[in-house]
Amino acid sequence: MYKIGFVGAGSMAEAILSGLVNGNKIKPNDMIITNHSNEERLKQLNETYGIHITTNKKQLMENSQIILLAMKPKDADKAIESISEYALESHLIISVLAGVSTKAIEQLFAKKIPVIRAMPNTSASIRQSATAIAKGEYATKEHLLQAAELFQAIGTVEVTEEHKLDAVTGLAGSGPAYIYYIVEAMERAALEIGLEKESARSLIVQTLYGAASMLQQSGKDPSKLREEVTSPGGTTEAGLSILKSERVDEAIIRCIKRASERSQELNKSLEEKLFTKSKY
Repeated sequence: MYKIGFVGAGSMAEAILSGLVNGNKIKPNDMIITNHSNEERLKQLNETYGIHITTNKKQLMENSQIILLAMKPKDADKAIESISEYALESHLIISVLAGVSTKAIEQLFAKKIPVIRAMPNTSASIRQSATAIAKGEYATKEHLLQAAELFQAIGTVEVTEEHKLDAVTGLAGSGPAYIYYIVEAMERAALEIGLEKESARSLIVQTLYGAASMLQQSGKDPSKLREEVTSPGGTTEAGLSILKSERVDEAIIRCIKRASERSQELNKSLEEKLFTKSKY
C-alpha cells in the first residue's frame, strides 16, 4: 500500500514529492505517480526521485491511501472522471488545483469522499512552501490534521476557510513568481550599472533572504523596517521615489487581486459546467 498516489506529474507535483523525499518525510517507495499520457515525464521522475510510476490508474487508486490531485486545473474534470470509479470513501483526496473547489471535486467523484483543498507553492521543493489548507463537506478534523502534517514537512501551514483560498492563491500560491519577476528586473539593472551577473545574483539573493529574515525575526512592520533603511536625502530615498512615482505598490496590489480573481473565475467556470451537466 502506497501512502500517497499523485495524479498529475507537473511542476507542483514534483515540488511536493521532492520536498517530501529530500526531507525524509516519506520514502520514495511509499509514493506512486501517474499522469495523462506522458510516460517520458514519469520515467524522469522515477530516475530522479525513485518514486514508483504507473499508467494504470486503477492500480494507483487501489493501492494508495492519500490521492493527491496535481493535474492542470483545466484538466480536472476529465482527470478526476478517469479515476472516480476506483475511488473509495476511505480515501483522502488532497487537491492542490488552483481555482477548483472541494464542492466541484466531490461532484466529480460522485461520492461522499473526504476532500482537502490545499494551496502550496513551488518552494515546497526546498521545504519552504507557504501552504493554506481547507476541508470539504465530508472531511473531518482528523483529515485536516493529516493534511497539515503532510504539508508541514515541506514548509509552513495555515488552516483557513475555503472561501479564502482564492485570495491565498493570488498571494502565496503565485507569490514566488512575482518575486522572481522582480529579481529579473534587479539583475537587468545590475548589468546596466556595471555589475557582473554572478556577483549581482549573489547580492540580490542575500538581500532578499536578509529582508525576509528581518520581517520574520524582528516583529516590526515592513513600513518601519523600510523607514530604518531610508535616510532623508539618501540613496534609498532616491530609489524609492521612482517606485512611488511609477505606482509600483498599486501595480503589485492589482497583480495579486487579478490572480485571486482568476482563481475565482476558474472555479466558477468548472462549477457551471459540472452543475449544468448534472441537470441532464
